[in-house]
This record gives sequence, C-alpha cells and structure tokens, in this order.
Amino acid sequence: MRYVSTRGVAPALDFREVTLAGLANDGGLYLPEVWPTLTRDAIAGLAGLSYVETAVRVMQPFVGEALSEDELRSLCAQAYGRFSHDAVTPLVQLDGQHWLLELFHGPTLAFKDVALQLLGLLFEKFLTGADRPLTVVGATSGDTGSAAIDALAGREHVEIFMLHPKGRVSDVQRRQMTTVLAPNVHNIAIEGSFDDAQALVKAMFNANAAGTAPFGHLRLSAVNSINWARLMAQVVYYFYAAVRLGAPDRAVAFSVPTGNFGDVFAGYVAARMGLPVARLIVATNVNDILHRALSSGDYSAKHVVATPTPSMDIQVSSNFERLLFDMGGREGAAMREQMAGFEASKAMRLTNAQREGAAALFSSTRVDLDDMALAMRWACERAGQVIDPHTAIGLSAARDADLDAPVVTLATAHPAKFRDAVERATGVRPTLPPRIGNLFEREERYETLPATLAEVAAYIANTAT
Repeated sequence: MRYVSTRGVAPALDFREVTLAGLANDGGLYLPEVWPTLTRDAIAGLAGLSYVETAVRVMQPFVGEALSEDELRSLCAQAYGRFSHDAVTPLVQLDGQHWLLELFHGPTLAFKDVALQLLGLLFEKFLTGADRPLTVVGATSGDTGSAAIDALAGREHVEIFMLHPKGRVSDVQRRQMTTVLAPNVHNIAIEGSFDDAQALVKAMFNANAAGTAPFGHLRLSAVNSINWARLMAQVVYYFYAAVRLGAPDRAVAFSVPTGNFGDVFAGYVAARMGLPVARLIVATNVNDILHRALSSGDYSAKHVVATPTPSMDIQVSSNFERLLFDMGGREGAAMREQMAGFEASKAMRLTNAQREGAAALFSSTRVDLDDMALAMRWACERAGQVIDPHTAIGLSAARDADLDAPVVTLATAHPAKFRDAVERATGVRPTLPPRIGNLFEREERYETLPATLAEVAAYIANTAT
C-alpha cells in the first residue's frame, strides 16, 4: 500500500513512512493511492468477532507489508487491552431508531484513545533501532492532547510537545495533559484559539520541510488526525457498530460531532471500503464552517466562538482537505491551488464536483446551545443516559434527520469531562471514573507562550533532547 499527498508534490510513502511523517512535506495530507475494499462476505464475516479481530481485518489492507498480521494483532491487543469495557466501543440503544456508540472507555475518557493508543505503539515499533528520536508536535482542542500524551508518555525514542489554547479547554481536559510529568512530555498553553495552535503546528512542519526552522535537527511527526495512521484506526468502529446493527444486509447512518473532520472522514473511508453507510451526518456547533461548506459550498473561516463544546470550536477543519481532494478527482495541482487560496484569504468556494460528490453521502446540521441542552435532557430523562455536550450535538442532529435506517450517534467523550455543562442541562453532576484517580490533587506543569511561530519554535528547539 502506497500513500499520496493531497497536494501532489510530496513523494509517495509506504505505511511505516507515512505514520512517522504525519504531514506531507508539501503541506498536504496523505491518503491511500487506491482505496482498499472488503467484499460483502468479508464484511458479513466480521459478525461476532472481537474488537481486536475486527481491527486486524479492517486495517490490514492499509498496513500492507509494514506489519505482519500477527504483529498488527499483538499491537491491537495491547492498545485495546487498556479499555475499561470488553467491547472497547459498545453500542447503547436509546429508542427504536437511535443508538450511541460509546467511544470513551479508554484511559483518557475520549474517542481519541481508540486511535492514539495504537499510534503510540506504532511509533515505538517503527522507531526501534532508529538513529534519532521522533519529536511529535500536536495541537489540541481538548481531547487529542490528553490521549496522545497518555499513549506516548515514557515511550522510548519519542518526545511530545502538545499545544492547547489557554483557558479554552475544560479543567479535566487540561489536567489530563498537564499532570503527566514524564520527561518526554511537554505541554504548551498558547494565548489564542485552537485554530491558532493548529496553524502553528502546520507552519512548523512546513518550515522544517523547507529547512528554515530553528529545529532542523529534529525529526518531526504528528498525532493530530492529519496523521493517516490515527485516522485509519478510527475506521474500525464504524464496521464494528454497523455489523452489529445488520450490515451488510442493512445500511446504517452515523451522526458525528465534528470539529476537525477526522472522525467523520473515517466513516467516509469505511463507506469507500464497502460498508453500507446510509448517511454521514456532520453535526457542528455554532462554529459552523463545515455546515456552511456542505450545505451551500461556502468554506470561509469566521471568528471562533467559545462554547461548552471546546473540541468543536474550530473554523479550519484540516481533514476536510482529504474529502475535497477525493471529490475533486484527486487532482493534486488543483487541490494545491485551492488550498493556497484558502490559506491566503481564509475563504473559498467548493467546486460543483466537490459539492455534488459530498452530497451523495454527507448531510450537515448546525446545533445551537439550546438544542444541545434539549438533547442532553432528552437522553437523560427518556433514555436514562447522561451524555457530554459534544455527543449531545451529534444526538440533536441525529434526531432531526429523516432517515429510514438505524442512526448511530458517536458518543465522543465521557460526560465527567464536562461536569459543569452536563449539570446545567440535566441537573446531574457526573463523577469521574475511579481509573482517573486523584486528578485534581496532582501537580501541573506547562509553559504559557504567545501564539507566534518564533516563540513556540524556539521553545521546542531549546527544549527537545
């Protein structure tokens, strides 16, 4: 399996190389050169399999010769052995049509664990015997940071620098990052938004590729969903859920709380592989760039509004480029020109091919704070489920959809990560699971920096070993 950049200039890489690279050196994102497919019989054969065995069968075509089947199975068993539920991503029924797919049973209580526990092991596996360590740089709107840090803390040959927007993540999210005092973990609170943090990470990769970065001696990689291996791991739970609800004999729809577009793009990958997906509902909060893009073709960034759903407070969705590339005929030069225009003006129009291609599978809904709260109350009072605000955005969109299919809402975080918002909406204050321990008694450690490339790059250059 070979991987190509959305911008058409970077060299094609194999799975090991693309995992360690993260972002392509032309600024693009990697995708498989050809989408692998599973036959109807192969999908039917997933019924009754464990999550680990499902993961091996779904991911093996993407891995190619980089790992043997036994090596992949061993890594998956290690990654998902840390989850608190034997099903790893269990389904919970809400009513006759609606289901929750609980993705928060990992060590940091968020869906990011499903991918990042595996990615940390892949890094360690692929770096064995390497001549220099890997310096991982990432940006987080809350959950990616804690999941990545948990996955990489103490691992050999890898060091992580995680940027989060100061004051714009929940207290639980922040402490899950800043109380990890492993020597290879470095947290940076930047004075800006998540979009600022994400732009800094991309700028650092671009500067490093161009040889203009002050840390040119470092080998950079990414843990954000710009890293293909992370996104690949998220494809698995679409198959796992759909097969349990009747696939391949019945199509299943998914409603996905969406910020950076990685989680819902994994559903698109599952559909390209042959999974019968009735619909992918992109559920956004009031930071609705994706809803505007999918409904009217207007992909223009506005000011980020802080909300009780900080992981969705995004106006530049990195993974959307992957969809636009695939919908636009995989023309790297055209994608490069389109993204250059967007990066210069923060606005662009989708082409007719991109809009029509996306409309075949995707729909979108913008959910405001009132509808979010109503969804939380409905889940609590009518279905006996306490859900977090992000999941509530997805559930509100799912309940508004007019579909003749089971609808699975991705429950992306444990409600205790957003205790105040949950309590305001439902009157119930969720408690942290015992496995989190004394989170609020631990020492915190992080650096606060302005959101400038010079300051952040200099800090990484001077701190990295």
